[in-house]
Amino acid sequence: MTDLLFLAHRAPTAPDRGDRIRSYHVLRHLAARARVHVVAFDEGEAPRPALDLASWTVIPRTKTRVRAVAEALATGRPVSLTAFADPRLTAALAALPPVDATYVFSGQMAQHVPVGATTIMDFVDLDSAKFLQQAEAAHGPIRWLLAREAKLLARFERDIASRAGSTLFISDAEAALFRSTGGQGHIGALGNGIDARHFDRGDVVPVPSKRPLIVFTGQMDYQPNVDAVTWFADHVLPRLAADFAIVGRAPTAAVRALGRRENIVVTGEVPDTRPWLAAASVCVAPLRLARGVQNKVLEAMAMGCPVVATPQAAEGIDHGGTVRVAEPRDFAAACAALLAYPGTLGVEARARVLSHYDWAARLAPLDDLLGIVRTLAA
Repeated sequence: MTDLLFLAHRAPTAPDRGDRIRSYHVLRHLAARARVHVVAFDEGEAPRPALDLASWTVIPRTKTRVRAVAEALATGRPVSLTAFADPRLTAALAALPPVDATYVFSGQMAQHVPVGATTIMDFVDLDSAKFLQQAEAAHGPIRWLLAREAKLLARFERDIASRAGSTLFISDAEAALFRSTGGQGHIGALGNGIDARHFDRGDVVPVPSKRPLIVFTGQMDYQPNVDAVTWFADHVLPRLAADFAIVGRAPTAAVRALGRRENIVVTGEVPDTRPWLAAASVCVAPLRLARGVQNKVLEAMAMGCPVVATPQAAEGIDHGGTVRVAEPRDFAAACAALLAYPGTLGVEARARVLSHYDWAARLAPLDDLLGIVRTLAA
């Protein structure tokens, strides 16, 4: 059996946010086929998942963003790397037994892989493109810092991919974008799935709502999500006869302020998003700054909820027309049309998830990659 090291920037346990959902399911798939040693960072407690793992090491993240920025400016490195440079993790890796290969989850962790090691590099999203997109929307010193991050990180991503045994992105669109910016090597896509048995209306009791309810779910200290709900509340919701629920942990002050408006609810962290999705007349993904596959869209589709998404939020999802894709200028009209007549869009969306987004099918390409790893390591 192959011995694998699984490196992650956030511990792959409690799959309750976008990156953890993917990393947990990838880890579960790999653990059934190899002896896996997990080394990861985490912000707090990270219980070991109920998987057959060779070892489990989690390093608490204590470095502040201010310190990471200072280190990056002093050394000429990207902030994304200095934020995850930690001698404690280096020591933890040195204490491990030899492994045949390393699965690196997210680009920040690639700095910890020795040159020449057999590596499966899962970038998930093209982070350099994300920072470039954010830079174009920013102003002042923040714009300069984001543009710097995009430039330095792009150079690092290309270097890592040129040396990796295989490089993965969350969608064909992300992989194609990487190639178009000079990325070389064995580049492919490994799409996300969805646990459709969990995200099923079934016996879920919807939250009560007196008026039609529009729902957005997500991590609410993540800037693209903050931008999305703020824009929707300011420019779209006033044109609709509906309430708006922003469902997700860690809302920023700007998001909490939206909750003071008469027809907006900001929930903060909830134990289960399904009652909100079940109550939704429409789920929205009005992201203007987005990369990769949006799990929030897949979850809403699985719950049989009609979805309106911007092209950025729908990119990478093989929805087959079961998501209403609307540019910002058309977003209010698309929402109003579904509020008036949802038709069978939600039913069709769930059927699409069942036929195209089973996790086992989505992760099947990893079996071929493990075969390549065994050959390279032999």
